[in-house]
Amino acid sequence: MGPTNITTKRKVCLQIQEKWEKFTVMYAPSSSSSPSLFSPSLSPLSPLSQNLDSTPSPGISYNAPYYSVFPPSIPSLNLNIYRETNIKILIKNHNLELYRVLKNVHFDGKYYQVKCIHLGNWEYCWELAVRIQFFGKMQGLAAKPEMLVSKKSRKIIYRSFILINPYELWSEELAKKLWNLQERIEFLIAKILFHECIHVLIFLGKSLPSEIRKPETFYEFQKLLELTNSEKLYSEKLKVCTCLLNLAELSNGFPINLEEPQAELKIQKAGSKYKSEQSEPELETESKLLSEVYEFLIHEKYSIQKTDIAFGFSWDNRKIARDYAKVAALKIGPCPASLTLRWNIEIGRLRRALEKLYEKLDEQ
Repeated sequence: MGPTNITTKRKVCLQIQEKWEKFTVMYAPSSSSSPSLFSPSLSPLSPLSQNLDSTPSPGISYNAPYYSVFPPSIPSLNLNIYRETNIKILIKNHNLELYRVLKNVHFDGKYYQVKCIHLGNWEYCWELAVRIQFFGKMQGLAAKPEMLVSKKSRKIIYRSFILINPYELWSEELAKKLWNLQERIEFLIAKILFHECIHVLIFLGKSLPSEIRKPETFYEFQKLLELTNSEKLYSEKLKVCTCLLNLAELSNGFPINLEEPQAELKIQKAGSKYKSEQSEPELETESKLLSEVYEFLIHEKYSIQKTDIAFGFSWDNRKIARDYAKVAALKIGPCPASLTLRWNIEIGRLRRALEKLYEKLDEQ
């Protein structure tokens, strides 16, 4: 985002930096007796030792790694007018669990210890890094946790990273709601951070050993996922999964015209032929991919709805389905240029099926 003129009446501490910068990115029941990384009493802030006997995977350091997103001719905007305390208070007002996670984390891209527990002879720790900077038109990014293991010190560290991009700072709707620029950017950062923290907690819940108590957010999401896999939503789920399978088959180059009569039957026959030609490991890999994409679609619905309710917005199932049907198709795989039209038609079908699934989910 380029520099923007600010009138004297709106005096704010925005500075356009003269140097070009590079920016960072990486790519239950409460009665449970299991040890938890998410109890109300968090461990004090304490950077963990880096002398793990295992070699860290690429991109793992105490600072979140850097890569350049902007060409060197584009200036970046100094966002240091926000107040971390105010952002954390906004989140605390809506979700205490997320606030406890962020309480001792500064938004400087460094990893901070959130919690450590002992389970048997092993110590399990979780570190989180948060960075705020403009980078195009993606509101945020939550990386799945990296795991560092030291057999010598018997310690396992899970490292999560969140990138926040308040690019909608100048949107007309938000500007009307919050005229003061400092309050506006704090509200926007809090909203995006809230959303990405939900992703991080769900990712972490899936990564932790079963003996360790997971975040409440993870358990809540699992209940929702179980509902989408239940008999109540069988018909809606089947239509969504059929579209995902069709997209998978189209991405492998099946020449089927989805506008033809009996196209569905042709796709099924093509799919059967495709499956008969695949080895068992290939089928297992594809099945796992489609299950992950389906879970991703439920994951986004949950995160967006939970965030919008917290910050006073009304969620739109049609918009969620429209935005993420295309993302789901891209996750499945690229489409040959010759099948682009048919691929787009199938994405439209997925969007409609997904919207019906979301609507039925809201009725439960």
